[in-house]
Amino acid sequence: MTDSTLQFDGTTKRYGEVLALDDLSFEVRPGEIFGFVGSNGAGKTTAMRIALGVLSADAGTVRWRGEPITLEMARRIGYMPEERGLYPKMSVADQLEYLARLHGMSRADARAATVEWTDRLGLTERRRSEVGALSLGNQQRVQLAAALLHGPELLVLDEPFSGLDPVAVDVMSSVLAERAAAGVPVLFSSHQLDLVQRLCDRVGIIRSGRLVACDTVDALRSTERQLTVDVRGPWDPALPGVRVVHSEGTRHVLELADDVDDQDVLRAALAAGPVTEFRPNRPTLTELFRTVVTDEGATS
Repeated sequence: MTDSTLQFDGTTKRYGEVLALDDLSFEVRPGEIFGFVGSNGAGKTTAMRIALGVLSADAGTVRWRGEPITLEMARRIGYMPEERGLYPKMSVADQLEYLARLHGMSRADARAATVEWTDRLGLTERRRSEVGALSLGNQQRVQLAAALLHGPELLVLDEPFSGLDPVAVDVMSSVLAERAAAGVPVLFSSHQLDLVQRLCDRVGIIRSGRLVACDTVDALRSTERQLTVDVRGPWDPALPGVRVVHSEGTRHVLELADDVDDQDVLRAALAAGPVTEFRPNRPTLTELFRTVVTDEGATS
């Protein structure tokens, strides 16, 4: 079987004077859930639209299965836009069957897939309802069904969890995990970083069109030279070779230079008072994201 990796290679896109994507390079591997995160306007949607062939890159390429993505290849991709891409006056069933036919499915297969995915996503009682009469969360479920019903070999989802209640989040999470387990590469963007941290195998953080971090969640959160120290006493943690990343009350997050021994820091802390916490710091993805996007030179 051909390797179904999705590859961005030096992808660059300008809108006039605005550099939307700046030499963007990363890949989404078969069976991998890849979280694509960044502030509003960072370039996530532009990258996804180029992958779908909706936009063309000014430089660089996007390849799937080792080839530039053609219209025929795009029909095998499941895409979910952030904006509502549905016809509000059509019923859920008619809408999904119509979209399935556009992907080349027979009428019978389109109907069977519509039944399967509306059942799976909790829309059984809404099949005959007009899309415009649904709640925003149920409209989001319809959009996910539209992205899945043709059996896509690649999933590209822009903010798929937006507006969903906790039950729907669990359903969608299980669907993404199921598709990945079947070998489908899954690329999705989200501002809900707790979900990204929980679901994703790897994460890419984009800032002002550039990829500024890309690795597994564990590797991104690993900060071998950072410590969390809580000292119940007056203590100045600004020791030689130690940078104070954050302080709140008696609790401090410290970054150590390579030549600083953490045991020296512990001895200094103990000299100031009882130490109730002393451990390597593992920031959440949300904390890491804040640090990355607010570094010097970052823009919102």
